[in-house]
Amino acid sequence: MTELHLWLRHEDRPTERRTPVVPSDARGLVESGVTLTVEESPQRIFPIEEYEAVGARVAPTGSWVAAPPAAVVLGLKELPAGPAELTHRHIFFGHAYKQQPGAEDLLRRFAAGGGALLDLEYLVDDHGRRLAAFGYWAGYLGAALAVLQHRGRLRAPLTPTSKEELDETLRPAPGDEEFTALVIGALGRSGRGARVALQAAGLDPTCWDLEETRDLDRRALLEHDALVNCVLATTPIPPFLRETDLDDPARRLRTLSDVTCDVGSPLNVLPVYDRTTEWDEPVRRLRKEPPLDLIAIDNLPSLLPKESSEGFSGQLLPLLRDFGTGGPWGRCLERFHDTCRELGIAEGESRNG
Repeated sequence: MTELHLWLRHEDRPTERRTPVVPSDARGLVESGVTLTVEESPQRIFPIEEYEAVGARVAPTGSWVAAPPAAVVLGLKELPAGPAELTHRHIFFGHAYKQQPGAEDLLRRFAAGGGALLDLEYLVDDHGRRLAAFGYWAGYLGAALAVLQHRGRLRAPLTPTSKEELDETLRPAPGDEEFTALVIGALGRSGRGARVALQAAGLDPTCWDLEETRDLDRRALLEHDALVNCVLATTPIPPFLRETDLDDPARRLRTLSDVTCDVGSPLNVLPVYDRTTEWDEPVRRLRKEPPLDLIAIDNLPSLLPKESSEGFSGQLLPLLRDFGTGGPWGRCLERFHDTCRELGIAEGESRNG
């Protein structure tokens, strides 16, 4: 591996507590010869002192814009609105390849500056399977919030917690009514997490995956009290819920938790809402009578920042050690260039190869 300089940036979103590299794995990177710079961040679950103790350099918040040209900027969620030209290679979940709102503007920023987006959503193996993902914890939390909402125990604003504390709130209490829950995408990472959370809540969920969704029984779907969607579509498929389904007088469904949050994309399998929900208002009522509540938070794992960061960082560490122009990273770069060409975005001269 050529000498690599990774620049771990502060997350611009106030509710983002996670990190893609935890201090114990930062030590492994430094020991393998990677130069690691970590920005100060008051909200990151791990304090900056823990990174400094394992040999990382420390930089001010937001200083990645002036990082050395060859540095690779590493983060998780969206970038701030500026600068207009992005000159570095960036690793994060860009959500830019499925026609999401703002995606083309983001790609134009990279093209204008000669940088590149290495989207973690497309860091995949030869079979297209993600190599580093927060899916398990996203599914776990999506199902957990659905349970708490259905039982009247979800309180806003949401605050980060630990798995032990969350599990305690999930345990059924005297007076809790039985209800039925459906997990769609039950065999994937997110689906597995959702199933575990529902079982911790004393529920035996209905589990659907590819076989059940090929010929979707919407009547059976609407007969469940709660739905947890864990399907991340990569090609267009018929939606699981339509506006007309919400007005079905036979609808029993009361709680809808969308883990995927593909709102705005033509691949969205739940096109019944137009914006996500937030930590301060995690639930939105889609229908008054009979009631139907939506939970659609696009950074769910940040509610368990320590556990989710440790799991993700462990998956990402060997990939960062092998960072280069081939393999999974090469596929990420090809995806960026291919999408720019498809959209007719002319790329400027690359400063980073």
